[in-house]
Amino acid sequence: MQLTTVRIGKPETTNFILGQAHFIKTVEDVHEALVNTVPGIKFGLAFCEASGKCLVRWSGTDATMIELAKTNALAVGAGHTFFVFLADGFFPVNVLNALKAVPEVCHIVCATANPTEVIVAATELGRGVVGVIDGSGPKGVEGEADIAWRKGFLRQIGYKQ
Repeated sequence: MQLTTVRIGKPETTNFILGQAHFIKTVEDVHEALVNTVPGIKFGLAFCEASGKCLVRWSGTDATMIELAKTNALAVGAGHTFFVFLADGFFPVNVLNALKAVPEVCHIVCATANPTEVIVAATELGRGVVGVIDGSGPKGVEGEADIAWRKGFLRQIGYKQ
C-alpha cells in the first residue's frame, strides 16, 4: 500500500464537499437533492465510478464549479467518492443534511473552504480516501474577545439573530 496526499485545487473562498457514495445513480440523486434544497444553487458535482467503465460522472449548474469537481475527482481518483463544489454565496451548511439523506451517500468526509489535502491509499485494487487535512491546527483557545467576534460574525452573515 502506498499513501499519498492530493491537494484540492480551488479558489481560496470556494467551499466544497467530499463524500463517499455508491451506485451510478448518485450523480442524479445528489443533483436533485441540491437543487431541491436550495433553489438557484450554483454547483458542480463529480462522482468516481468504481466499476464498469470507471468514469468520472458529473453534473451541475455552474460550468466553473463543474470543472473544479471533475478535475479534483480525477486527481483524487478514489472509487465511489464524490465532490460538490459550491459557487460563491452557497455554503455546505445549507445542503449537508439533504446530502446525508440521499440513499446512495455512505458518509461525508469533509465540507470546507479551507486549504485541504486528501490522504489517499493506493493498492493493487485501486485508490481510497483515508482522511483529509482540513486547514490549519489550533493556535490557542478563544478568549472573551474571540467569543464576542464569533457571535457577532454569525449574526452579521445571517446565521443567528
